[in-house]
Amino acid sequence: MFGNKVLKGVFLVGLGATSYGMLATFVKLAYSDVSSQGLHYTPAEVITAQFVIGIVVIGMIAMFQKNRKGKEYVKASSTDIKKLLIVGTSTGLTSIFYYLAVKYIPVSIGIVLLMQTVWMGVLLEMFLEKKMPSKIKIFSVFMVLFGTALATNLFYNAIDLDWRGIVLGLLAAASFTTTMFAANKVAINISSAQRSLYMLLGGAAVVLVFAFITQKTPFNYDIFYKWGIIIALFGTIIPPMLLNAGFPLTGIGLGSIVSALELPVSVTMAFVLLNETVVFSQWIGILLIILAIVIMNINFPKKLKT
Repeated sequence: MFGNKVLKGVFLVGLGATSYGMLATFVKLAYSDVSSQGLHYTPAEVITAQFVIGIVVIGMIAMFQKNRKGKEYVKASSTDIKKLLIVGTSTGLTSIFYYLAVKYIPVSIGIVLLMQTVWMGVLLEMFLEKKMPSKIKIFSVFMVLFGTALATNLFYNAIDLDWRGIVLGLLAAASFTTTMFAANKVAINISSAQRSLYMLLGGAAVVLVFAFITQKTPFNYDIFYKWGIIIALFGTIIPPMLLNAGFPLTGIGLGSIVSALELPVSVTMAFVLLNETVVFSQWIGILLIILAIVIMNINFPKKLKT
């Protein structure tokens, strides 16, 4: 059914999406941990550690690739660097909004809100390209919205959700939509390590401003080795490298379907490690969101699309 390259791509994208799915649970665990100073870690400390470690490791990977390829290495131009730095600011905003959101709402709800990128992407595409989406895309959007209502227990009011977490979760989704849309169009001729590095540097500028404004207590530097390494690995190192390597092999359609693994993995991790309550209707909602992503990326006959 699939060639070896496609299967390799599916494996890489699936592993990258799985890594992203684990991230929010580790962030929540970091918040509940106590530093050597007897204080809980703050969002500013967690995000700063993630970006600093991510920049160091990705920078080393980019340098290794440059030395290995020699003259064949395509160096980013000043224009590419500027564009990637600007796009990277949305990466920093996504982390800030998402990590703040999971302070107020369960991880299983936060990931559902982040997946609203599905319909936000359709709206952004319609606005920028001035073209109406197909009937299948519109149908998929309504499936996502209905699935979200089930996944957040909106119909049953079984979960008392903090409005701050909902707003921050939606802001994270909006920022992530911008990142995905722009990242697929900016400086695609250079290596994934270079692209990731400059985007991280752009995001770090936003993160440092956020940390400077919000950090009211002395900075707990032990966050770097206690949680920073694992959060950087699953947030800024492993997933971008695997997804950038896997998507060219799978194509956008199949890659998007496989990357939907992030949703059940995140909810399962929250259920197992954080003991979050996930009722049956929420699982149905999650399945509907995944099904909508599958439908949106299947090549239907033209008559059905229009």
